[in-house]
Amino acid sequence: MPSSNYRLFEQAIRKRKPVFCVYDGYPRELCPIILGHSQQQEKALTYQFGGQSKSGLPPQGEWRCLWLAKVSAPQLHDGPWRTGSSHTQPQGCVEIVELDVNPQSPYRPKHPLS
Repeated sequence: MPSSNYRLFEQAIRKRKPVFCVYDGYPRELCPIILGHSQQQEKALTYQFGGQSKSGLPPQGEWRCLWLAKVSAPQLHDGPWRTGSSHTQPQGCVEIVELDVNPQSPYRPKHPLS
């Protein structure tokens, strides 16, 4: 059964709403892009556009890979949906992709968005 964090990130993808949360002790503002599992644990590829991180955050934002078990206090927020510019490397964050915000996802999500 999916965790409450997983369900909230799924809702964010389906509604195209940003998530505010704490990860590794840092407040983050992000949009989840891909959701699924790696090493039998829930994981998300996100685009972080605000907040902080241990390695810093460029002004334009940055792609982040999150273990959902390490996310605390997640909340959906109204605001613009943000994604980074397209990238040339395939994602390696989520091994088993269940949801992908991209309708033409090359990862064959288990639950494609309609």
